[in-house]
Amino acid sequence: MAERQAGPAPGERLPREHTLRRSADYLRCYRRGRRLRGSFARLHYAPNEEGGPRLGITASRKVGKAVVRNRLKRRVRNVYRRSPLRAELPAVDLVVHLEPAAAGAGFGPLAAELEHLLSRVVRGSGR
Repeated sequence: MAERQAGPAPGERLPREHTLRRSADYLRCYRRGRRLRGSFARLHYAPNEEGGPRLGITASRKVGKAVVRNRLKRRVRNVYRRSPLRAELPAVDLVVHLEPAAAGAGFGPLAAELEHLLSRVVRGSGR
């Protein structure tokens, strides 16, 4: 019987330097960044000095219990990691804030919305 590999395949991991770690970075995105709104998530983004995009994800308890919130965060990370738009993103900090409606969304609609929001950041205008 084949052993099951836990987590993403090698080369698909999201390195630590590509994620937001400090609360000050999240607050900067919320306060000084621009916002894009979708049905399942709000995307806050602000330029950074790091030279590449970094991702942060937030979900309040309104979204659901811990199991639901963590599942949604895994899905967002998966979409972001595998997105072809990731290579085109400018040096920005991205914060995906999940809305309560995301709890009932399937993977496909959530992924499509996140791709659309990322494409708006790539275009630069956010329109």
